[in-house]
Amino acid sequence: MEYASETELIARCRAGDQRAFETLVDCYKNLVFGVISQVVLDRSRVDDLAQEVFLKIHRGLPSFRGDAKLSTWIYRIVRNACCEERSRDPQARSLDERDADDRPLYQPAVVDRAFTDLELRDELEKAIAQLPDRWRLLISAHYFGDRRYEELAEIFEMPIGTVKTHLRRAKQKLRTFIMEAR
Repeated sequence: MEYASETELIARCRAGDQRAFETLVDCYKNLVFGVISQVVLDRSRVDDLAQEVFLKIHRGLPSFRGDAKLSTWIYRIVRNACCEERSRDPQARSLDERDADDRPLYQPAVVDRAFTDLELRDELEKAIAQLPDRWRLLISAHYFGDRRYEELAEIFEMPIGTVKTHLRRAKQKLRTFIMEAR
């Protein structure tokens, strides 16, 4: 079923139209899973957390005012869910951890097909995992979620200049991590 606009889709979801909500989930599942998978390293938790996010979206739609774009509002929900997840388990986990059979214990949940060089991708994932949560979320939203500075400023409730500064510092830190790994 096609919807003429985001407003119509939201109205149909609010009216209890299950197909409309399925359409909303289909439209935003890549955004939700993409951001979560950059922050949460445990693959089993990514699916659970994404499901929790969509439940929060479903429950929150009646109170969505439309002051921001729907994608911005969803990003905020994802950001908050990721922050809550990290606060539940504050111990940072290394991607280098191994189980008893010397297999990797944690792996990023989504493989980014944009990187064809496996070694570089592995280095980048390890470097991103070392970033503070806020920087990791910004990097993920900007580079993997194609969000503009203005949207990021709204999502993270900070001035555009601060967004640019955080992104620049995060990229510098990523370069440092990657160079140290080599």
